[in-house]
Amino acid sequence: MPNPIETRIAQELNVHPNQVAAAVALLDDGATVPFVARYRKEATGGLDDTQLRHLEERLGYLRELEDRRAAVLASIEEQGKLTAELRAEIVAAETKQRLEDLYLPYKPKRRTKAQIAREAGLGPLAEMLLADPMLNPEAEAAAFVDLEKGVADVKAALDGARQILMEQFSEAAALIEKLRNHLQDNGRVVSRLIEGKEAEGQKFRDWFAFDEPWKAMPSHRALALFRGRNEGVLSVTVKLPEELAEKPASPCEGYIAAHFGLRDQGRPGDKWLLDTVRWAWKVKLSLHLELDLMNALFERAEHEAIRVFASNLKDLLLAAPAGPKAVVGLDPGIRTGVKVAVVDRTGKVLDTAVIYPHEPRNDWNGSLATLAKLAGKHGAELISIGNGTASRETDKLAADLIRLQPELGLIKVTVSEAGASVYSASDLAAREFPDMDVTLRGAVSIARRLQDPLAELVKIEAKAIGVGQYQHDLGQAKLGQALEAVVEDCVNAVGVDVNTASAALLTRVSGLNATLANQIVAHRDAHGPFANRAALKQVPRLGPKTFELAAGFLRVPGGDNPLDASSVHPEAYPVVQRILADLKLDMKGSIGNLIGNADLLRRLDAGKYVDDRFGLPTVRDILKELEKPGRDPRPAFKAAVFMDGVNDLKDLQPGMQLEGVVTNVTNFGAFVDVGVHQDGLVHISALSDKFVKDPREVVKAGDIVKVKVLEVDIPRKRVALTMRMGDALPAKTAAVPAQRVRPNQGKPVEPVRGALADALKRAITRY
Repeated sequence: MPNPIETRIAQELNVHPNQVAAAVALLDDGATVPFVARYRKEATGGLDDTQLRHLEERLGYLRELEDRRAAVLASIEEQGKLTAELRAEIVAAETKQRLEDLYLPYKPKRRTKAQIAREAGLGPLAEMLLADPMLNPEAEAAAFVDLEKGVADVKAALDGARQILMEQFSEAAALIEKLRNHLQDNGRVVSRLIEGKEAEGQKFRDWFAFDEPWKAMPSHRALALFRGRNEGVLSVTVKLPEELAEKPASPCEGYIAAHFGLRDQGRPGDKWLLDTVRWAWKVKLSLHLELDLMNALFERAEHEAIRVFASNLKDLLLAAPAGPKAVVGLDPGIRTGVKVAVVDRTGKVLDTAVIYPHEPRNDWNGSLATLAKLAGKHGAELISIGNGTASRETDKLAADLIRLQPELGLIKVTVSEAGASVYSASDLAAREFPDMDVTLRGAVSIARRLQDPLAELVKIEAKAIGVGQYQHDLGQAKLGQALEAVVEDCVNAVGVDVNTASAALLTRVSGLNATLANQIVAHRDAHGPFANRAALKQVPRLGPKTFELAAGFLRVPGGDNPLDASSVHPEAYPVVQRILADLKLDMKGSIGNLIGNADLLRRLDAGKYVDDRFGLPTVRDILKELEKPGRDPRPAFKAAVFMDGVNDLKDLQPGMQLEGVVTNVTNFGAFVDVGVHQDGLVHISALSDKFVKDPREVVKAGDIVKVKVLEVDIPRKRVALTMRMGDALPAKTAAVPAQRVRPNQGKPVEPVRGALADALKRAITRY
C-alpha cells in the first residue's frame, strides 16, 4: 500500500500511487533511473526518465522532511510543550519552511534579550499589557523595578517587556506565513549602486537603480543581481511599494496588530503596544522575512539555471556524431602554433604534429604541406577545427588545403572546444596519453568529439563544458548532481559498444562505476574483445545484479548473438526465441531473417507474446528494436556552410544575414556563433514572430540558424542578432548582402545598449 510520501509524489506527477510505489521499491533496491525507465515499464506503468528523475528528487526531499519532522516533534516533546494542536500542525506541514516556522518558538537558541527579560521576571508584565490595553504601561511597570534583577527603572522594565512581546510576535507561525505571502505577492527586489563602486562595477550598470516584482523576476536577472551583490557593487533588498514610496507605515504592521487584536482606540496602552508592533516589524520580522525571500529567490533562480544548463548539456551530448571516420584534429593557436592530431575510425591516435601558419612564423605553405601529408598518409576524411583563438584563421588554412588538394576529399567542420583544456590537463588524459604533450591532447579531443561528441565529452566534468548561465554562482554539489544525471541518461539512451568504449564512458552506464569500468577495460585488454554479453560475467566484481542493470545498455556489434548488438535485454531473449519458434526460425541460423524485416515484424501480434514476466510495453519495445536494432537516437550529422570574409567583430555590419550555430540557450535568449570569436545574442523577443515563453521551444544548442545582425558594439564585444528577418535596424545603419559563417563557442554576455537594450526593456514588461 503506497505511503503518504508516495501518494504525494503521485499527485505531483499525476500518476497512480501504485506506479510511484513500484518505482520507489526498484530505486531503493539499487536500480538506476535508465534501467527502470527502459526495462521495468510494466512495474511502473511506463514512467519515463524525466518523471523518474523528478520522483527521485522529490523522494529525497520528502524523506528529509519526515526525518526533520520526527526530530522537531521529539525536541518539543522533550521540552514538555507538545500539545495535541501543535502536533497536528507539525504533522500537516508540507514544506521544510512551514515546519521550521512552527518549530521557531521552541528551537533552542542563544540567550536573547527576551530571555534575559523573562529571567528578570518581566514576563507577567508583557502578558498583562498585551492582554489589556486599558492598563497604563508606566504605572504597571513601576511594580517590576528591581535593582537586584537588573531592572533599574520603569523604562528598563518596559524595554524588557517589549523585547518579550517582539520575540512573541516574530515567532507566530501563522502570522509569519501571512506576512511572507504578502511579501511574495507584493514585494519588489530593489538593487542600488553601493557608493564609490561605479567605476569598478560598470558591467552591472543596468542594475544601479533597478526594481522588479519578486514573484516575476526571472532566473538570469536574479543571478545577475546576486553576483553584483557578492562582488560588493550592488545592495539588493526586498521592499514593499509603500516602503519605496516612503510611506510612514508598512501594511505588514497592520497584519501584526490585527493578528494580536491590537488597534489604536485611544486607550492608555495602545500607543506603547503599536510602537512594539512597529519595532517587531522593523527589527525582527522584516529582516527575517527579507532573508527568507532572498534565499527563496536564489533557490528558484538556481533551480531554473540548473534546468537550463542541464537542457543545453543534453542537447550538446546528443549532438549528431560524424561517425567512424579518420579525422585530423586542429587545436588553433597563434604564437604557440596549431596543434595537430590524426585519429583513426576508432579514435586511436595515429600521428601528431605542430604547425605554425600564423604570426610570427607565417609558415602557411609548410603547414599546408604537413597537413596534406598527414591526411593522405592516414586516409583522413574530416578536419575538425577547435573554435578558440585563431579558429577562423585556421579554418581558412583548412579551406586552402581542400581547394589545393581536392583529391583528398576532405571536409572541414568547426567544433566546440569547451572543456578541451580541462581534459588535456586531467589525470584521465595523463593515463590515456602519458607520453604526449598536454597541448597535443587537446587536438586529440577536438578530433574525437567530431566523431562522437558523447563519447568524448563524458571525459570532461560536465560543469566544465560551459553551456550554462551564471554556473559558478550556483551550488556546485547540486549542479554537479543534476548534470551527472543528464550524462547518465544520455549515455544509456544511446548505448555503449563494450569493445571500444573508454573507461570514462563505461562509468556512466547503468549499474557500473569507475572501478567496474576499469575492470571491463582491463579484461578486454587481457583477453580480447567480448564475444557476447554473457562474457561480461567473467569480469571480476561484475555480479548478477550489476549485469542485470548494465547488460541492456552494453552492445556487442558483430558478436556471437545478433541480439547483443541491440537494446533487447538478455533477460528478454526468451521472448525473441518464442517469436522465432512461432515463425519456425532458429536463434543461431535464422534470426537474421527476422532482424530488420519490418514487414514481418509489423504483422506480428505483440499481445500473443505477453506472459507473467513480460508485458505488452516490453514486447512492443522488443519488436520495435528488432525492426531497427541498435539505432542511434541522435540526429544525422550536418555541418554549417561557411563563408570567407567574416572573421572578426569589425567584419560585421548591421543588416548582414548570416548562418550561425546556437552555442547556448538561456531563459532570456540564445547565443549564436557567427564566426567572429564572440557569440551574438538573439533575445527571446527576437527568436520568433510568435510569443515565446521558453527559448528552447524555438532553438536548442547545436542548431544551425539564420540570423540578422542588428547592432555591433566593438568596444564591449557585444553583438545583437535577430531571427526575425523583418526586424528593422537601429537608426543610422545600412543593410548589407547576406553571408554565411561557421560555428564558435563563446561565453554569455551582458545585455548591450541600443537595439538589444530596447529588446530587454520590452522583455521586462512582457515577461
